[in-house]
Amino acid sequence: MSTFAKRERLLLADLLETAGPDAPTLCEGWRTRDLAAHVVVRERRPDAAGGNLIKQLASRLDRVMEEYGAKPYEELIQLIRTGPPRFSPFSLKQVDEAANTVEFYVHTEDVRRAQPDWTPRELDPVFQDALWSRLERAARLMGRGIPTGLVLRRPNGQTTVAHRGTPVVTATGEPSELLLFAYGRQSAAKVELEGEKDAIARLSETKQLGI
Repeated sequence: MSTFAKRERLLLADLLETAGPDAPTLCEGWRTRDLAAHVVVRERRPDAAGGNLIKQLASRLDRVMEEYGAKPYEELIQLIRTGPPRFSPFSLKQVDEAANTVEFYVHTEDVRRAQPDWTPRELDPVFQDALWSRLERAARLMGRGIPTGLVLRRPNGQTTVAHRGTPVVTATGEPSELLLFAYGRQSAAKVELEGEKDAIARLSETKQLGI
């Protein structure tokens, strides 16, 4: 596994273990048990995981999620720690690097930031650059359905456009925070928003950010 993906995987597993199965997360309607089941199903049950994007598979995904959610919580944590089986595409280093670095970072923050005493993590510049690179590639997908224009800007001035339109809102923050914002975690992301007051309000409340 890649360095970043492996680090975030193990951190997520540790956080889930410490929080226990019934702690809140930033994923609406999900407790930590649900989030753990999601991570395991995504890597181990590709026949069902497609239900996240394909409506025809949604009922199958619900059944499989229920099945895995009923497993002992400790077993789910161990499956996350050990990673996908050898037959899974996620076992390939290149796929792990591309698909899991952001996935595990976001879900790690889903657990951390749902707790009342959370504080921002200090992330090294290399990891921030890696997150920015992935954000640049995914920004327009994340912002395709939002009601305003959206520009994402790093403190160093680098920008990427998530959605073309007017009025325009500019979100400024570290790549890690912009990534959370673009993935629909607006209320938990530490970013500064510039633009018309009404546009900022609509963007802050929309559920159209993210996949």
